Amino acid sequence: MALSTRAATKEQTKTRPQTKLAAPWNIIVHDDPVTLMSYVSRVFVLVFGYAQDKAHRLMMEVHKTGRSIVWTGAREHAEVYAQKLQAHHLLTTLEVTDV
Repeated sequence: MALSTRAATKEQTKTRPQTKLAAPWNIIVHDDPVTLMSYVSRVFVLVFGYAQDKAHRLMMEVHKTGRSIVWTGAREHAEVYAQKLQAHHLLTTLEVTDV
């Protein structure tokens, strides 16, 4: 009688977790016909701590093009900054970047 032997095969699958960084978010300030340009610059300095010349440049971009990306970063920080800008009555939206 022949004994049948079966070799036990053991397959090991190693999986690597796929980690992906969250995409950054843009804070966009939109132009409105009511808010003074000097006020917008002042709010940028107050909220973000920007230098006066950077705040002025961003304000002029809002004025000339109708919108400006004023900050980019993590979603949680973006939401906080957006709320601060809205508390100062600036028209603000958030959008995820295309990374």
